[in-house]
Amino acid sequence: MTTAARSADHDFRLLAVLRNGTPVTIRVMRPDDKDRLVAAFANLDPQSVYVRFFSFQKELPERALNRIDQIDFVHLLGLVATVGSGSEEVVIGSSTYVADVAADGVRAAEVAFTVEEDYQGQGLAGRLFEAAAGIARRHGIRRFTADVLADNAPMLKVFERSGLPMRRRRESGVIHLELELGREGR
Repeated sequence: MTTAARSADHDFRLLAVLRNGTPVTIRVMRPDDKDRLVAAFANLDPQSVYVRFFSFQKELPERALNRIDQIDFVHLLGLVATVGSGSEEVVIGSSTYVADVAADGVRAAEVAFTVEEDYQGQGLAGRLFEAAAGIARRHGIRRFTADVLADNAPMLKVFERSGLPMRRRRESGVIHLELELGREGR
């Protein structure tokens, strides 16, 4: 990966319009997002927290906030979806991936999403997925993995709608997914 490509990804910004007409910005997380992320987490319903973290948590884990400073696109990505701008900017969704080399030698990344309840069902998770997949491809990641609660039909639909080749395995109420990203330009 060239330095220019890495620099371009640091400046990644996608303007999108949700199904309900709400304009959003999807961009790479920055250190100054920490307070916005804490506020966004505090506004989530307990069920949304459970669906994302597979446990009830009162606060965003400190390690999640500390990772923002380690975003390098090769091993770690964090994206936020926001509404508003400047001091009025509010985080309404996020996507992360953590990459490593899988047992079969392929660079793979575990991907996860969170979307604030008022913005669910508006296509935001799909937009976050597409953005993360594009960045992942540019950095040599060929597969996304995800663990999704079996009753989280909306998130399962996001992965199905991606159109990517997908393998599913169910274990104790959790669906383990593997999605083949292919190469850049696909």
